[in-house]
Amino acid sequence: MSELRDTRLEKAKVLQSLGKGPYGLNFKSTDSAVRLQEKHKELPNGSEKIEEVALAGRVISRRVMGKLAFFTIADETGTIQLFLEKATLNKIESIEEPQNNFKNITSLVDSGDWIGVKGILRRTDKGELSIKVHEWTMLSKSLQPLPDKWHGLADVEKRYRQRYLDLIVNPQSRKTFRTRALLVSAIRRWLDTKDFLEIETPVLQSEAGGADARPFVTYHNTLDLKLYLRIATELHLKRLVVGGFQKVYELGRIFRNEGISTRHNPEFTSVEIYQAFADYFEMMELTEKLLSSVCEEICGSTKITYQEQEIDLTPPWRRATMHELVQEATGINFQEFEGNPREAEAAMAQAGLEVPVKADCVGRLLNEAFEQAVESNLVQPTFVIDYPIEISPLARKHRSKSGLVERFELFISGRETANAFSELIDPVDQKERLLLQQDRKEAGDLEAHGLDEDFINALEVGMPPTGGLGIGIDRFVMLLTDSPSIRDVIAFPLLRPDSNLNQTGK
Repeated sequence: MSELRDTRLEKAKVLQSLGKGPYGLNFKSTDSAVRLQEKHKELPNGSEKIEEVALAGRVISRRVMGKLAFFTIADETGTIQLFLEKATLNKIESIEEPQNNFKNITSLVDSGDWIGVKGILRRTDKGELSIKVHEWTMLSKSLQPLPDKWHGLADVEKRYRQRYLDLIVNPQSRKTFRTRALLVSAIRRWLDTKDFLEIETPVLQSEAGGADARPFVTYHNTLDLKLYLRIATELHLKRLVVGGFQKVYELGRIFRNEGISTRHNPEFTSVEIYQAFADYFEMMELTEKLLSSVCEEICGSTKITYQEQEIDLTPPWRRATMHELVQEATGINFQEFEGNPREAEAAMAQAGLEVPVKADCVGRLLNEAFEQAVESNLVQPTFVIDYPIEISPLARKHRSKSGLVERFELFISGRETANAFSELIDPVDQKERLLLQQDRKEAGDLEAHGLDEDFINALEVGMPPTGGLGIGIDRFVMLLTDSPSIRDVIAFPLLRPDSNLNQTGK
């Protein structure tokens, strides 16, 4: 590797002596590779179009054949061939630029280099649209070779660690992140057209809240203050509803100090949406309309394939209670055990389910049974509704079912994609539940949080009935791009530091 790098450094010095770089300042392209291919698809084989074009791109491959050479360059949109002819380049250089000849471009330009070219269009005898080059400029000399074009980046972790190489050699990766960007824009457009306002909330917070999750801890030197990176945007968006905004949302980064898996990354993206005078039924309808509309815009249909599973996002979606789904899967009716967690544990053990050590109530045991026996089987979009109050400290008590709250989670392909409530607006009830959370924190639960007095104060000022919804952007992108791991859709996922920084995927 060091020998190759040294050779390329020598070429960079030669280019500098010729006045050709090795690092340019700018270049104005007249078109893109894909647009050129589309605009001139009718150009016959063996013919030329006398119309100068200019294009910048990275050299992906090169073939030198005596007095002819064929390079392939790639810009953001795709690839196009360069037709390099000794007679043409040497004729031009003798008049204008003595350094712009055939020998220099074929000997000093390597795969990986960024170059700008000017020329006319030519369709080769074999039918390949090409730019017949009469002028070239070195824009950036690559000191390290690209990964082998046949094997690419076989090491999956290296793809995540050196994403720039992955994007160069893997068109599917570029497509995934382009899709992600378009999806995020589509969600924002949909919400904006429905009169929702995006208002930013703090990332640094004096009290973590809005979810059961272990936060990242930091410190503000000037204020001598311990702070947390936010684990949700919920509590501040609700403050905005108290303040009079009736439709608000924020799409942004969330930070949770938790494990890493194909479904979890400590830094992820979500959108939280709050609508005054709505409940969880209206949030179900909003979720269906938003996600199906975005899917159709991005994929051209509400029917997609994920990991060889056919999934139909056409509304309406199935709605079933957690109790119903658990009873279907296990035969256990947890409603029979209200107030008797030991009996519920015995039923779980008899059904072959693992009984958690620290479950202290029937509601938590119900949720545990759901996660073990039901969750992975929910392939088609399903709203799981009416959760136990013990695991939903921010949701409103169910209007007709004791021990439950008005909450749903959306599952698609066995994965939670959204979570929503009829929001709890009673400050007395909310304070009691947050105090229970605080007790759990003091008992050593790292995912429980203390009492946010200012949030309680905001509720006491008065919050209207409100529906709230959170959607995991990364998991939705996984679904629409058929990506098996969350790290495939996060450009730079968190990884352990790599001591060997000189590897290039070769």
